[in-house]
Amino acid sequence: MAKVAVIEDDLPTSNQLRAWIESARPGIVVDQWFSRDDAEAAIARERYDLVVLDIELGRERHAGVAIINAINKRHATPVLVVSAMPATIYRSIMKALDAWDYLQKATFEEADFIETFLEILRSVKEKAEPAPAADELSMDPLRQRTPTWRGHRINLPLTAQRILAALFARRGQVVSYDELFEVVKSGRNRDNIRKHVSTIRDAFREIDPGFSCIENIPMRGFRWADTESHRS
Repeated sequence: MAKVAVIEDDLPTSNQLRAWIESARPGIVVDQWFSRDDAEAAIARERYDLVVLDIELGRERHAGVAIINAINKRHATPVLVVSAMPATIYRSIMKALDAWDYLQKATFEEADFIETFLEILRSVKEKAEPAPAADELSMDPLRQRTPTWRGHRINLPLTAQRILAALFARRGQVVSYDELFEVVKSGRNRDNIRKHVSTIRDAFREIDPGFSCIENIPMRGFRWADTESHRS
């Protein structure tokens, strides 16, 4: 049975997140923690499958950052950050800390939370997998398993993972903007798609500075071109 920690200092918010989790996965075990000290103590003694975490706990503005660091030192448990801090500032910070995704409070609905939560939880079950070939992308478009490139995990928000999966599933073909609109939950416009693609490229280039497999097809969309086509 999966076990989840909700680390949130506001009781009504904590209870709401717990209720959403339990409705999405009946029988799941949910522990609620309200302070950094209690949360870090729990992380030290428990093995959670997923942690839902606020950044600001009580008067500690960045308590969540310390908790993520504690998690990474022990089990590298997936962390879904749910915070009122502006996503435009904190998403990149959470990415650097290896958090799996970031939801800004008051900007998402219950369905968005549940979808994101379940996708991360499903990926936990897929951790054990054969090592990918050195030059290939490894991912599961159905389960949104965390992609890897050259054996290294690519840290991407889930929306960017969906776009990457769509491009990779049709590698060698142009995937139009209209088709990519179908895989994003919000921001269905070309500028937003281009921003997601830029995020994907940047994530790959952190591992492989010469990465150039995603091609921009002007006025049409994007195409994944395998490494062999770039070598020919």
